[in-house]
Amino acid sequence: MFNLFKKKKPETKANPYIALKVREVVKETSDTVTIYFDQPDPHLEYQPGQFLTLVMEFEGKEQRRSYSLCTSPFVDPFPGISVKRVPGGLFSNHLNEKIFPGKTINVLNPIGNFTTDFHSKNSRHFVMIAGGSGITPIMGILKSAFINEPKSKVTLLYCSRSEDQIIFKDQLEQLVEKHPGKFEVVHILSQASPEWKGISGRITRELIDQYVQAAESDGSFDVEYFVCGPEGIMDQAVEVMETQGVSKDRVHRESFYSSAADQAHQEAVASGGSGLTRQVKVLLEGEEYDVTVSPDKTILESGLAQEIDMPYSCQSGLCTACRGKLLSGEVKMDEDAGLSDKEKEAGYILCCVSRPMTDDVKVTIE
Repeated sequence: MFNLFKKKKPETKANPYIALKVREVVKETSDTVTIYFDQPDPHLEYQPGQFLTLVMEFEGKEQRRSYSLCTSPFVDPFPGISVKRVPGGLFSNHLNEKIFPGKTINVLNPIGNFTTDFHSKNSRHFVMIAGGSGITPIMGILKSAFINEPKSKVTLLYCSRSEDQIIFKDQLEQLVEKHPGKFEVVHILSQASPEWKGISGRITRELIDQYVQAAESDGSFDVEYFVCGPEGIMDQAVEVMETQGVSKDRVHRESFYSSAADQAHQEAVASGGSGLTRQVKVLLEGEEYDVTVSPDKTILESGLAQEIDMPYSCQSGLCTACRGKLLSGEVKMDEDAGLSDKEKEAGYILCCVSRPMTDDVKVTIE
């Protein structure tokens, strides 16, 4: 009878991480590597164009960074990410210098909206604009298009610094040879050598406009645009498409960095916050938490500081890993590029860039 009064064993929380073992490290350029992973059991399922969030520990503190998958689940047997070194970059330097086959890296499940569904009956013209490492997710998408949509074609405008900095240069050349008449690559080099016979300088509005006009005037294909790279290139491309009357649902863009979110965060910290400290209710995995959010912090920053295991990845308002639904109250988002118009209309917010504006903010993390 005494067993009736035994305490229940605390429930063990499922491990949110997937351990991926490094299979191969390929040097793409002097400052970029591609890391291929063995398939775990069960297999890693992802859509072309999505990204992985790597979870690593530096100086006793857990850190996370997101990297787009450069592979296609329809073509490549092993998933891979490409990492370009960033001056002072914690992850990028470590991954370029200290990761070798046999190493194990913890990741979160692949996510991201920079993708599309494929069908053999589709007849599409994929117009893709990439700058630098922005080619990474685009590689997975274009390889998937070739194998899944025999009636479709791809045009890629790819901006790099110099010829030896063209990521996937050999792969792209091989794909052009393999798909004659269906794949056109236009390289633009900002620091071209005198021997370079292609386009030199920075990508121009006129060049983008030329290819958008040509694609739009060809009625034999359904045109979709995929843009990934520095903000300047993406903004310029999107402006051209808007001028040409291209509907938003045909334009896909992926950002690796948000200067808007970064600037807003710096201003909030510098000013010490000009608003009030507010209490925010966060519903997560069946539990309700009271989170104290000061004016210079976001909901995510404050939740993590209180050791609440809220999901997150980029912390820049781009990846949607921290997405929640606003049940009541008002928030101000420093950046909302990661959300679609439908998501915003439905009341979704990104906790990593959201600051409460009223005292009745309640968010559920789905």
